[in-house]
Amino acid sequence: MRRTALSLLAVGSLVVGVAGPASAGDRGEPQAQVWVTTPDRAELLQQRDPVAFERGGSDLTTIVVDPNQRFQTMDGFGASITDSSASLLSALPAAARDDAMRSLFDARDGIGVSFLRQPVGSSDFTAEAEHYTYDDVAPGATDLPLEHFSIAHDEEQILPLLREAKRLNPAVKVMATPWSPPAWMKTTDSLVGGRLKDDPAIYDAYARYLVKFVQAYTSAGVPIDFLSVQNEPQNRTPDAYPGTDMPVAQQEKVILALGPLLKKASPRTKILGYDHNWQTHPNDAANTPPGEDPATDYPYQLLSGPAATWIAGTAYHCYYGNPSDQTALHEAFPTKGIWFTECSGSHGPTDTPEQIFRGTLTWHARTIAIGTTRNWAQSVVNWNIALREDGTPHLGGCGTCTGLLTIADDGTVRTDAEYYTIGHLAKFVRPGAQRIGSTSFGTTGWNGQIMDVAFRNPDGSTALVVHNENDDPRSFAVAVGDRSFEYTLPGGALATFTWPDSRALRDVPRQLDLSGATATASLASADAGLAVDGDASTRWSSGAAQVPGQSLTVDLGRPTLFRQVAVDSGDNLGDFARGYRVEVSTDGRRWREIAEGQATGQLTTVTVRPTLARHLRITSTATAGSWWSLADIRLYR
Repeated sequence: MRRTALSLLAVGSLVVGVAGPASAGDRGEPQAQVWVTTPDRAELLQQRDPVAFERGGSDLTTIVVDPNQRFQTMDGFGASITDSSASLLSALPAAARDDAMRSLFDARDGIGVSFLRQPVGSSDFTAEAEHYTYDDVAPGATDLPLEHFSIAHDEEQILPLLREAKRLNPAVKVMATPWSPPAWMKTTDSLVGGRLKDDPAIYDAYARYLVKFVQAYTSAGVPIDFLSVQNEPQNRTPDAYPGTDMPVAQQEKVILALGPLLKKASPRTKILGYDHNWQTHPNDAANTPPGEDPATDYPYQLLSGPAATWIAGTAYHCYYGNPSDQTALHEAFPTKGIWFTECSGSHGPTDTPEQIFRGTLTWHARTIAIGTTRNWAQSVVNWNIALREDGTPHLGGCGTCTGLLTIADDGTVRTDAEYYTIGHLAKFVRPGAQRIGSTSFGTTGWNGQIMDVAFRNPDGSTALVVHNENDDPRSFAVAVGDRSFEYTLPGGALATFTWPDSRALRDVPRQLDLSGATATASLASADAGLAVDGDASTRWSSGAAQVPGQSLTVDLGRPTLFRQVAVDSGDNLGDFARGYRVEVSTDGRRWREIAEGQATGQLTTVTVRPTLARHLRITSTATAGSWWSLADIRLYR
């Protein structure tokens, strides 16, 4: 098979992968294009030979992609052009800056960044000598009419870069977030720490301040799609950088004042609440003033209160908790969206660049690129889009943060791990894409297995992002309907597979919802319900070598019509039943057999005559030295 050439765009030491021409797979079976990044930098968004789908299944661990299952719609993927990032990019020679911007925002010559989260005023990543907002006045003075409001600071470097980003990628969406209101609005008369003054006039002024910002940016050619009212509102002790302790009650008051004004001034702009960690950090809880609620359920309170009418959903950060917290919130408030809006790579004081790249790539791949999107995130946004090797410039705050681009003192630009974790999404998953069903076996806790997430683009094409959590190469299969292909990824590698809409891949059986099902097993070695929880990263296991008669019984909760049974042993290699029998019952007492046979690999799919039953029993009929594991039992109609 002829290898497709990979074009390279060099900017100093910056190397950007560019998709080569698609292979003519439509003359036979459909083909998937493949791009890979490895932790040793041997491949950086490297396009490999395409791989063809073939009829039939595989004995390998199998990712089953199900386009019939639809989840959240994606808004985009990216980072932030902070004041620090803007100063570095602006200081580059014009040609190098243009190349760097193309590498970020152009979907062909770069990765197609499609979402930017912009600070409203100063953050810790500020290149200035002092922190600032857009309405700073002398100490002790106030400006309730906002007569001193101006975004002139941003016109120097930030806005020109934002306009260029939108020129390179018109689909870019922009979110805005303040780290602090102007000091004169706060109890401390300082941008660092403190709260808003609990005064209706201040809430009104702050709401008008945010609206004026949205209007000014829109007039400057950068419309604001999303707006939160406070970055990390539970961070009560910011380290020498702007921050505001904003309890739930104060955020509600701000949003209640802001909502009607924003609806009139900028109907496109959605308000996002919270904008902080998946869970309340213990330090934030410990710093709660005596007698006050630490609000460990902050987003739940916010979405249950009067401001919820104006809130499109919740924004989350990565610095404490787990992406699964997003799913818990989604289940509590299914009509409200979830956006993941900040996570920075970081490193220890003695880590080498090689260690930083490997650790950041693998953690961000499983936790951010895949973990957040499998848990309802509509965006994936890192922090700084560009920093120096030493994490500067910054004014207070993080001294070990990394960016998508690293800019050296001599003006050379290097793409780093966050560039690739975002790139494996942004380059191939278009705004408006929907996440679709795919079985995934890895976890955010690094269990050494295969983890993935899949998307259906507006043009009907599919993008599947796969991460090998093992340090050694792993082989697996990808199946869509009755076709599949096999692939091997190096240890720790991140890959994206794409394939166009194809008639051959449209005939996919419809998976049935088993959310009400319960299960029991003849061996109480593990929770049998893990086999029917719709999560292939969990499993029921026999806890003993296979012998005939071991069984798992499922109560579907109601009579259910199905034509296909998938018995998936997941990524626990060798733990499949060597022989099996499938029986059904309407009452749980009288059983009839509908299938039996031998299995040869991790996924066994049994097609039966249309069957109506409430109970399903799968029994092992052979002997083997390995345990019997069931990661997922699925029924299809």
